[in-house]
Amino acid sequence: MSASHAIRAGGVAQASDLPASLVLLLATGAGLSVASIYYSQPLLGGLGADIHASARAAGFVPTLTQLGYALGILFLAPLGDRYDRRSIILLKAILLCLALLGAAVAPGIGTLLAVSLVIGLAATMAQDIVPAAATLAPEVHRGRVVGTVMTGLLLGILLSRVVSGAVGQMWGWRTVYAAAAVLIALIAVTAWRGLPRFKPTTHLHYGALMGSLVDLWRRHAELRRAAWAQGLLSVGFSAFWSTLAVMLHDSFQLGSAAAGAFGLAGAAGALAAPLAGRLADRRGPELVTRIGTGVAMLSFALMGLGVFLSGPAQLCLIVACAIGFDFGVQAALVAHQTLVYGIEPAARSRLNALLFTGMFVGMASGAALGSLVFASWGWRGIVVLATVSAGAALSVRLMKRFGRA
Repeated sequence: MSASHAIRAGGVAQASDLPASLVLLLATGAGLSVASIYYSQPLLGGLGADIHASARAAGFVPTLTQLGYALGILFLAPLGDRYDRRSIILLKAILLCLALLGAAVAPGIGTLLAVSLVIGLAATMAQDIVPAAATLAPEVHRGRVVGTVMTGLLLGILLSRVVSGAVGQMWGWRTVYAAAAVLIALIAVTAWRGLPRFKPTTHLHYGALMGSLVDLWRRHAELRRAAWAQGLLSVGFSAFWSTLAVMLHDSFQLGSAAAGAFGLAGAAGALAAPLAGRLADRRGPELVTRIGTGVAMLSFALMGLGVFLSGPAQLCLIVACAIGFDFGVQAALVAHQTLVYGIEPAARSRLNALLFTGMFVGMASGAALGSLVFASWGWRGIVVLATVSAGAALSVRLMKRFGRA
């Protein structure tokens, strides 16, 4: 039986209906789509100079990309329950390809900012691919299949900055966007040929779907706490990555390849996911959220010691702290997902949309605040901003302990 016939009445697939090639397609599609929102970060130093944009203006490129992703999760992801996910994935892939091409040929900062917002919106195809994998997988293999797809997504986040920095250093920032467009086009063609159709699980109209999000947010305090805490962590996380390339360029005369290489610190996040999951199973996810936010806050704070170190030593400290806060942020995310998915199993897609909306609103806010703070107070300001935001996230997680949830 071909993959295109994997979904029938009830949306159930048998193990033999889910070939390894289809799992690879889903994992690759998730990784390449989510990578699109991170390509710009190590390129900002050279990008701004090439199109004659200030550091502050260039800093709004990742801001709008993250904002578009947050808006897409909130307003587009719920449609996966109402319409065929295959059609949604294909439409978003086409839109993402066109937006990436638009970035590659953007004549100035205005056009680049506009297409950056569209890139973020369309990159939410990753949030359609993951539930698609869960639907396609037979129950006995669901964990393995979803885990494989999530590994692809994490690798997309991990490798996007590294590849973007290296390609940008050798062939220019426009080549990064052009190559990304070609890869998404290949994913679209492959998905068109190999991805099965999906039966909608609800006939609610769009207004009712959105109304249910409001109801879920109002009814579940744990959801609100998780979204606030992860969003606050994301402020510091995004402020760091959105200004790192400019700081390295200005202070150490390092190019985009060096900035992208810092993305290897994201390996800590990939390691954090299984470790945090096992610890959450044994000791409860609440403890893991506090450990993760605490590690992130401490790592951000330790970067402040860089003012007392020489240049090479300061770079080593930044790398070590990046590993630490990335581990903490990803551990907290896994624990928050565990908490949220247990609230109301029948509404997991919508709960996930709300959690990730909070996370990416924090990302967009961090990118915007980061560019403003860096322009006014430099790298020390970024360290303070990240430490304070992580401290606020830890306070949110501790509220329940002190009876203020």
